[in-house]
Amino acid sequence: SAVTFYNAYCAAPVCEPSRAATFSGLYPHHTGSYLNGSDPWRKHPLNQTEALPELFKRGGYTTFGRGKLLHAKLAPGREENMWDNRPIYGGGFGPFPPEEDQIEGNFWGVTEWEGPDSDFPDVVNVDAVVEFLEQTQSDPFFLVLGLWRPHAPYTAPKRFFDLYEPEQIPIPMPGFMEDDLSDVPPLGHDLSYIWDSRWKVSGASAPELWRRIVHGYLASSSFADWSIGRVIAAVNRSTHKDNTIIIVWSDNGYHLGEKSHFEKNTVWEKSAMTPMVIRLQGSQNAGQVVKAPVSALDLYPSLIELCNLPQPKHKLDGQSLGALLLNPKSVWNRPAITCYGEDVFSARDNRYRYI
Repeated sequence: SAVTFYNAYCAAPVCEPSRAATFSGLYPHHTGSYLNGSDPWRKHPLNQTEALPELFKRGGYTTFGRGKLLHAKLAPGREENMWDNRPIYGGGFGPFPPEEDQIEGNFWGVTEWEGPDSDFPDVVNVDAVVEFLEQTQSDPFFLVLGLWRPHAPYTAPKRFFDLYEPEQIPIPMPGFMEDDLSDVPPLGHDLSYIWDSRWKVSGASAPELWRRIVHGYLASSSFADWSIGRVIAAVNRSTHKDNTIIIVWSDNGYHLGEKSHFEKNTVWEKSAMTPMVIRLQGSQNAGQVVKAPVSALDLYPSLIELCNLPQPKHKLDGQSLGALLLNPKSVWNRPAITCYGEDVFSARDNRYRYI
């Protein structure tokens, strides 16, 4: 029912700077937020930048947020400026696997969860979103749901593990090359070695643990699919069905062994590429695919155009995707820029990734 952006990229391959970029419409080299822990929203320039929910509020929208949103602290009063529902319930990464299911600490483990679904913040947050959508809204609304899964740890309700036969999960993963780092300069090795202990204990030297990690990631991804499906079904049941834009997006990509690396924190394709689908009102151009390389930065200006919002008080770095949504084969000559750290940049065009 949506337009799929086949080559969408994040501005930074970790949570905090990626979300700072997307919600401000600014590159990391303009926000100053390159890595997790950068505390972007309480510092210049983001302490004075109009965040996307603030712009929607100024445009007359009700704003509603749940779950993993900015993933960073705000100055007193800023949350009230952004969201009409308060206090914001975020949840967290849990439930964590019990000690016997941990491979390396509570974040690196896999558990087929047999407790109630409500043990997961994602379920609690989706319940709240569904309840909101079941109400008749007098004003237009900007609703943001931040899911925690498929982020590690790989705990998910058991029924999502049961969707996959472990012995059918190919190990090594497709795309894995044992000597893939042989032509990579030292800095590339440094990026690969982030969380190197995870690869050492559950990578190529331990194929059954590697398969277990991939199984957990697949189950967690299907859990996220189910959560998204609940929200889409609630929109489709509501009176807002034909006048609501739905965007599914992630703040970073993921390695499952490619480049001898797990998770994110690199400027290679696997870390930088993200899902991005946009369902327009009335499912216009449903099923169309855009192959041009686009950035999550482009969501801010796109929503200004699609929702007829006022211009923000700062200059944006992205460009509206409106033309591509109307004609997925439109010419698009902008590269997608991704950085990890102050001096590590990559640029992606239609054919190449340059680092």
